[in-house]
Amino acid sequence: MDQFDIVAGVIVLAAGFAFVNARFLRLQPSIGVMVLALAGSAVVIVAGQLIDPHIHEQAERLLGQVRFSQALLRWMLGFLLFAGALHVDLDELRRQGGVTFALASFATILSTFLIGGLMWLAFRQADMEVAVLPCLAFGALISPTDPVSVVAVMRRMHTTRQTQTILSAESLFNDGVGVVLFLTIVGLMNQGGRISVGSTAWLLIRQTGGGLALGFAMGVLVYVLLRQVQEFEVEVLLTLALVMGGYALADALGCSGPIAMVVAGLLIGNQGRLFHMDPRPRADLLRFWDLIDEILNTVLFLLIGLEVLAIRFGLPIGLVAAAAVLVTLASRWISVWVTLSLLGARRRFGEKIVAVLTWGGLRGGLAVAMALSLPEGEYRERIVAITWTVAVFSVLVQGTTMGRLLAVIEQ
Repeated sequence: MDQFDIVAGVIVLAAGFAFVNARFLRLQPSIGVMVLALAGSAVVIVAGQLIDPHIHEQAERLLGQVRFSQALLRWMLGFLLFAGALHVDLDELRRQGGVTFALASFATILSTFLIGGLMWLAFRQADMEVAVLPCLAFGALISPTDPVSVVAVMRRMHTTRQTQTILSAESLFNDGVGVVLFLTIVGLMNQGGRISVGSTAWLLIRQTGGGLALGFAMGVLVYVLLRQVQEFEVEVLLTLALVMGGYALADALGCSGPIAMVVAGLLIGNQGRLFHMDPRPRADLLRFWDLIDEILNTVLFLLIGLEVLAIRFGLPIGLVAAAAVLVTLASRWISVWVTLSLLGARRRFGEKIVAVLTWGGLRGGLAVAMALSLPEGEYRERIVAITWTVAVFSVLVQGTTMGRLLAVIEQ
């Protein structure tokens, strides 16, 4: 099958599952599609066990042609992050900037080491030898809250603007920190544990600082161009060029494309208020990006549900995966509690904010894509399996119960 056939098949599946969900299940669209994809995958697996093993093998072979990691990290992520950033209130973000920065940086780093250490112990308890560095790599890829999942859920939650801004903005920025940590740890693994402090610092500066600077420059440029036109088609083309060309340029320069897209989206979505420009409503343009966001979210959650076809589960790895869910939640709670306590923010926001930020810190496709990008090795299948389990639990359980938690807390 060529690439067009693969994309056509994915879109047909996504459309069919979206229709069934809208007609019968009536779940949040992307979550409903994931549920149906999981159900369809389960049917294929059972058919492969009871009827013909070639059914499962053929489905797995077709799924392998999608290249989930490349599809998300290279093709979809820039669009999703830009679309999500368009709706973050920049004024509110500036008021909560200290808390957001601390959660996106310090809390992510702390969580990485907590998860890495606890998962190393969990693997040992299950009589599976996994070295410390792969466990830390898992900690780095699972610690950042997934911006796609968080923004998709938070936009439908009836909660305070303050809470929405902190959760959404943190998720949009902490993936940059997580990616730098992940790349550093993978570099250590590839070089036998030898890497210099200087090269690590340069990677951090180039990825984070470069992404911020590039996103700021591109956002300002495109905003100035948007002020000079009235045609909707031209506005759409300019923003598409910003996302696609900007992401490719960031990749060529070796800086963070995700961070660049977040910064550019913040500037475009807030109508240039940072520069005291006169805001001009662009409802049609925002609606276009909302549509892009919905379509790509549906496709992404479909792929997460189908990815189970390529994962090998046994009792030992299943137990470790269940432990990973608890470890991830506990580490998120500890890192948030410690960060807010050091800032004195728990008093300002109230004690309940820790529970909201912990349960609302969803993981999703970004973590799965990073796990799939790991180099081949005996530990890779184990990390992919536990990452997928945490992501699915996060979306299906945390994502669907977040509204109830908020209702209970606000009583």
